Amino acid sequence: MGYRNLQECVVDLEQRGMLLRIEAPLDPRLEIGAVQRRVYQAGGPALLFTNPVNCRFPLLGNLYGTLERTRFIFRDTLDDIRCLVDLKINPFSLLKNPLDIIKAPAAALHLLPATTRNAPVLECRTTLSNLPQIVSWPMDGGAFITLPQVYTESPDRPGFGRSNLGMYRVQISGNSYEADRQVGLHYQIHRGIGGHHAEAIARGDLLRVNVFVGGPPSMAVAAVMPLPEGMPELSFAGLLAGQRIPMVRQPGQLPISAQADFCICGVVDPHKTMPEGPFGDHLGYYSLTHEFPAIQVEAVYHRRDAIWPFTTVGRPPQEDTSFGAFIHELTGPLIPTVVQGVKEVHAVDAAGVHPLLLAIATERYVPYAAERQPQELLTIANAILGQGQLSLAKYLFIAAHEDAPVLHTHDCAAFFKHMLERVDWSRNLHFQTTTTIDTLDYSGSGLNEGSKVVIAAAGPVRRKLSAEVPAGLEFPPEFGGADVCLPGVLAVTGPVSRQARGECDDVIEQFCAYYAERDCFEGFPLIVICDDARFAAAALNNFLWVTFTRSNPATDIYGIRAENRGRHWGCKGALVIDARSKPFHAPPLVDDPAVERKVDELGAPGGPLHGII
Repeated sequence: MGYRNLQECVVDLEQRGMLLRIEAPLDPRLEIGAVQRRVYQAGGPALLFTNPVNCRFPLLGNLYGTLERTRFIFRDTLDDIRCLVDLKINPFSLLKNPLDIIKAPAAALHLLPATTRNAPVLECRTTLSNLPQIVSWPMDGGAFITLPQVYTESPDRPGFGRSNLGMYRVQISGNSYEADRQVGLHYQIHRGIGGHHAEAIARGDLLRVNVFVGGPPSMAVAAVMPLPEGMPELSFAGLLAGQRIPMVRQPGQLPISAQADFCICGVVDPHKTMPEGPFGDHLGYYSLTHEFPAIQVEAVYHRRDAIWPFTTVGRPPQEDTSFGAFIHELTGPLIPTVVQGVKEVHAVDAAGVHPLLLAIATERYVPYAAERQPQELLTIANAILGQGQLSLAKYLFIAAHEDAPVLHTHDCAAFFKHMLERVDWSRNLHFQTTTTIDTLDYSGSGLNEGSKVVIAAAGPVRRKLSAEVPAGLEFPPEFGGADVCLPGVLAVTGPVSRQARGECDDVIEQFCAYYAERDCFEGFPLIVICDDARFAAAALNNFLWVTFTRSNPATDIYGIRAENRGRHWGCKGALVIDARSKPFHAPPLVDDPAVERKVDELGAPGGPLHGII
């Protein structure tokens, strides 16, 4: 049986030495978030801040900070969920383990939420200004709820069966929000709440919204799960909790999670938006101020012993990385059942998740051909880009399973080596030049607007990759300094970008022209132009972050000896990606030096974090 609420979880983790109480008075503005990030990076325990400055509620951070701790929290139900996943993949598994059929129906009983009158969350009422005012980064536009569970139901077909529980950003102070009356609701495209919002607009109705904070730990995981269309997140939360999620009904409001620590109830005017942001986000940059819906708050409830869970996000890896790894463990085996022919898909966390997908799939078309070429891979790539949040990817690299059956997408270095040994830039690039990308990605032509490229490789090795900077390499004016990121990948420092949004840059075209008659990049099929080649090459994660968060395929991919054949673009020499910071990009997240010094003091001898950070 899993935890019914956050209080049970905290007590258990503390008794097992997996949670540390921090009694030092720390400010929810910048300080507490900085501590959580540092402890996460050190692989440290969950943190309960019992004395936050100007805050009456204890704050819980880093709860899901390690994959091992996340597995432990849900240890009682993981086997049941794996059983149900396995049954979907292979019903014949019952012949090997017939007792599993006994478990499956028992777990299925937890799919439906339970209606209850016992609701600790309704014990007390408060106001928005009395909630913890956590500000994670110096340029954030106000305080945000960073682990919200936003609950809505279909206006056309209300009820649990058409509900959505999502982790959408909620700003509770700042900007022009009316104090204690309004909060910002930022949801990205391709989110379940968007359908409910569209229905409300069509009907001319208000959209009712409840924001839960805390409660059963399974609720937070369910809110970020990429579930199949039609499966309510509350059902998955029940499976993961090992018990039905108790909900309470209040007159005129949506159902409320009875064991939640907090609940904000309100309505969204479907025709009204307000400025929301900035906010330091998980790509490692600020998402800027834009118009988003706002919730008109009607009530704020909390339980008497309420705990406020939070996280901070920033350049990966962060705590949401552990979320992603746990979700992949649960859902990874289902991917081949969703898209025929797919073996693996990896949304690369170090590149901000949505910018970069790596995939392995079958290439079975024309099996009698003398040489394998990407054909079925392209069919499968289109199917991948039509799946839920995967549709927001900018770069999809897809390899043929038959070429290397032991290759895995989570070994990024090996995967890139495999691709770059085989790719033919003259025919293996396939663009979508005007389409949707992640709301948080500012590399494109506008908010939610950008491009995609599929890079497919199949067949034998075409080239040998180099791992050393070419001797005597010369550079055109304003360029200089080169470092090897990976075998076959060379980073080159370029001049400061003056590129306009949605336009290509003549400076990079001139770079490519400079080398058109010079055979300088033998063994380097990929060149990355960046602001600091040494930084990009210092670590694999640096290369992934710089290259794929700072480039838009349609405007930032160039080629040496490029050519057009009909409407198809390719190049005979190296592919060049312009991954410099552009004038229209959002600023990167930078820690406050004074705050970091205070965190250092907490880790000094005698400090509460000594031996942890």
